[in-house]
Amino acid sequence: MRSHYCGQLETSLVNETITLCGWVNKRRDLGGLIFIDMRDRTGLVQVVFDPDQAALFDTANSLRQEFCIQLTGVVRARPDSQVNATMATGAVEVMATELTILNRSAPLPIDFNQHVSEEQRLRFRYLDLRRPNMNHNLQFRARVTAAVRRFMDSAGFLDIETPMLTRATPEGARDYLVPSRTHKGKFFALPQSPQLFKQLLMMSGFDRYYQIVKCFRDEDLRADRQPEFTQIDIETSFMSAEQVMEVTERMVQNLFREMLEVDLGAFPQMTWHEAMRRFGSDKPDLRNPLELVDVADLLTDVEFKVFSGPANDPKGRVAALKVPGQAESISRKNIDEYTQFVGIYGAKGLAWMKINDRAAGRDGVQSPVLKFIPDAALEGILERTDANTGDIIFFGADSATVVAEAMGALRLKLGQDCGLVSDEWKPLWVIDFPMFEEHDGQLYAIHHPFTSPVNTTAEELKANPTTALSNAYDMVLNGVEVGGGSVRIHDSEMQQAVFEILGISKAEAQEKFGFLLEALKYGTPPHAGLAFGLDRLVMLMVGASSIRDVIAFPKTTTAACVLTDAPGLANADALQELSIAVSLKETE
Repeated sequence: MRSHYCGQLETSLVNETITLCGWVNKRRDLGGLIFIDMRDRTGLVQVVFDPDQAALFDTANSLRQEFCIQLTGVVRARPDSQVNATMATGAVEVMATELTILNRSAPLPIDFNQHVSEEQRLRFRYLDLRRPNMNHNLQFRARVTAAVRRFMDSAGFLDIETPMLTRATPEGARDYLVPSRTHKGKFFALPQSPQLFKQLLMMSGFDRYYQIVKCFRDEDLRADRQPEFTQIDIETSFMSAEQVMEVTERMVQNLFREMLEVDLGAFPQMTWHEAMRRFGSDKPDLRNPLELVDVADLLTDVEFKVFSGPANDPKGRVAALKVPGQAESISRKNIDEYTQFVGIYGAKGLAWMKINDRAAGRDGVQSPVLKFIPDAALEGILERTDANTGDIIFFGADSATVVAEAMGALRLKLGQDCGLVSDEWKPLWVIDFPMFEEHDGQLYAIHHPFTSPVNTTAEELKANPTTALSNAYDMVLNGVEVGGGSVRIHDSEMQQAVFEILGISKAEAQEKFGFLLEALKYGTPPHAGLAFGLDRLVMLMVGASSIRDVIAFPKTTTAACVLTDAPGLANADALQELSIAVSLKETE
């Protein structure tokens, strides 16, 4: 039906007759002439209708926004004075000779020249996707996946599919369950990741596997989470953590060079403990220069219990956050707002000091807690934070967890509010995570129960589980975790030790993971892997603020599809066939 795409017309086609198909993006009637901007997925081109062709001109006069049309015409160069430098096709236009209206459009239910709510955008997603930025995002995503496949294929990885209907996998979120008609009362689970299957592929000898795969997690949503999302899933045999990191780092470097002409350079590495100490986060945004500084040892003997309490508690922390040059610009009203902000993360308050005159010592410091801080401790704080005249220092004093979360979040907010965040790309590897974390006396795996510890035996791990480090690694980019992985356990004794530490009995382990434990008996090779969040990666690359802007048909934050009105009710016959009865309270 067409010979060319709108966005591909250029001066080399001048005087050629071409046929286009697409939509009316805009119509302009200048009295003697009618102009339209015609659009397809490649872009726009200007079309001119001559009144001397009466029938054609009359049809063109009926065109309205989003009419779907087929058009034949002659490409001609625009006069120099009329070249549109903002359009890729701005040097040419098409003089129409034939026009067919393939389909008319009703008045649009949304006006993209006005503010449109996200719910409306998702309700009419097929219209929303016609917008240039959404069109660009999805085309960019397609090129990203093509580039990933080219790199992985060239590096010797095999693209192997894994099942969508499977057993539950321990990934830390609730599963989406699928009832079985042929096995009454039993359920499949949609995979939270292909974790167990990719390990089984390594046990099968496939050596290097990758897959761009859908994953499903029933969890609370936010801007960078969806109930169904896409991973670039990678697993290898006979490769160390360092080798996995090297090949995946090259993949991302290659991706940024090819797609954005950006050289990310070599990725620095930082331990989890250092990241938490300096930034209060295991995914620090290195574009932000602000850092946390520990000052608990300077405050153990002060009378101010807000400081001395956490300073003397082995699980407590007192951290200072200096913001250079902002003492005057950050008002008391701002400080009150920041105090409320850290309260979201459990902080009971937010102490502060303004350094009005560094040379004047105590007399040059303004702070409501100054009277509680001895001279030696004050001078120690100013020296350790490298405070200067015009700086302001905020303090977090609480449990180490609360301080990290509250002050880490405050660091990000202050960086944005004060315009301190650079526009560079800042990649990072975070390594040496703790193997386990404790909640209410119970230990949980930081990553998943198949992650191998670093340089320890099964007996040593059981004796000191809280001090063990996992052989895990996360790739962080501009404060967003874009990928994470680990060396896997390939020894049945170590796997059983981890299950024991996590309180998973032998019977439960056999019931849930019996097939994996059985496979570990038969010459399992050392293996390691990593999974990237494709949606997050593309979101960063196109500069979007939500992964919903890089997914064709995403869900809302309540995990609903307003376009198709899903999820919906199942009919009674289908439920009966599945031996399922639904019981809802009146309020539901």
